[in-house]
Amino acid sequence: MRDMRHDNVNKFIGACVDHPHICVLMEYCPKGSLQDILENDDIKLDHMFLASIINDLLKGMIYLHSSEMRSHGNLKSSNCVVDNRWVLQITDYGLIEMKKGQLEEEESDHVHYSRLFWRAPELLRLEQNAPPEGSVKGDVYSFSIILQEIYARAPPYHHNEEEPKEIISRVKAGLDPPYRPNVSDVNEVAPECVLLTMRSCWSEDPLDRPEFLKCREMLKPMQEGLKSNILDNMIALMERYTNNLEELVEEKTEDLKKEKKKIEGLLHRMIPPSIAGDLMKGIPVQPEIYDSVTMFFSDIVGFTALSAASTPIQVVNMLNDLYTMFDAIIDNYDVYKVETIGDAYMLVSGLPLRNGINHAGQIASSAMHLLDALSTFKVRHLPEKVLQLRVGIHTGPCLAGVVGLTMPRYCLFGDTVSVAARMESSGLALKIHVGPECHDLLEQIGGYTMEERGPMEMQGKGNITTFWLLDQDPSYKKG
Repeated sequence: MRDMRHDNVNKFIGACVDHPHICVLMEYCPKGSLQDILENDDIKLDHMFLASIINDLLKGMIYLHSSEMRSHGNLKSSNCVVDNRWVLQITDYGLIEMKKGQLEEEESDHVHYSRLFWRAPELLRLEQNAPPEGSVKGDVYSFSIILQEIYARAPPYHHNEEEPKEIISRVKAGLDPPYRPNVSDVNEVAPECVLLTMRSCWSEDPLDRPEFLKCREMLKPMQEGLKSNILDNMIALMERYTNNLEELVEEKTEDLKKEKKKIEGLLHRMIPPSIAGDLMKGIPVQPEIYDSVTMFFSDIVGFTALSAASTPIQVVNMLNDLYTMFDAIIDNYDVYKVETIGDAYMLVSGLPLRNGINHAGQIASSAMHLLDALSTFKVRHLPEKVLQLRVGIHTGPCLAGVVGLTMPRYCLFGDTVSVAARMESSGLALKIHVGPECHDLLEQIGGYTMEERGPMEMQGKGNITTFWLLDQDPSYKKG
């Protein structure tokens, strides 16, 4: 026993022979017995694990049969133990002379006969006269029952309705066909080579049962593409996973970048990119005063009557179509869309990035472009309807800042905003109403044709001279 050395045979450490308790000491395997593992539903056994366990069992039995032991005699799933590396080891072999004197425990018929499920029919018929070391062919029969256990994940004969005593009686009777476990569930999950080996190993005639070397040949298809033991297989899996991990991380990182760009794009539509960058970095955005910016306000003439004659969804579709067209046009100019409220459309130039006096020209050119595009715009539910836009633009100082934490908005404050809104409301359809400050800047820039409208009463401002923007240098139109 001390000379038995094999990776798949549990190591004999020694024995305590002090009367009356005689104990055998074997190497401890923390994973428990194969029976324990098969009965634990929390342990998932895939093809790799099963193939490795069966291969370990075969190698251990081949070694035992080639050793001085010659046979096991009590091979069953509870006598196959698994160590920390998930390597199966065969135990409870040998020590035949020492075991002869052991007292039999008192046990019920159910327990007693259940212990005999793995014993070959020819040995069962010998009853008390059966050799304690069993036989080589008897071990092969025991192996077939363990195969059925492994793939059924259940005790032998679990589908059979008879009591264990009746089952053993039928196995001993040598019926034709022989009485064996019901393998209907095994047929569904086990490879063909396993089914063939299992049936060959539990043949009624011991001479028809293959040797363990032959069993290994028959089960060779199970090992295709796998290493010799489960630890090597797990290392190979980890290596493959590691090789794919970089690609997986790179792919997920790329997905994250795309999602981040989507979020940034959405935020940039609500807040200027330079301001949004500070917000994403957690930098507080302080309100800022701009000495000179140009504001644009517009609304649709007769929008109230048009809304009354349309359904809400038709109004929404109309505004969406119109402002989608406007948004595409203003992309060509150095302007920032502040917001849309109903039919009102609000633009500004000169903030958050200052552009000298060019803000007046950028707003004027974008306003003329929007009016030109309106002539070709078609309302879906009213194809004959021609929309008319009223536009007002004004230049002056402004304060800008982010308001709110939930749905933050980039808001503009100051007299310039109010005057620009009044320029729009006091204007005429399809005309661009220009304030005096904006007029002066456009004159400096040059290329714009304007006409004096005359003095206008402006609330809070008294009488101011306003102008109509009529035309511009054709090269100013972009896109």
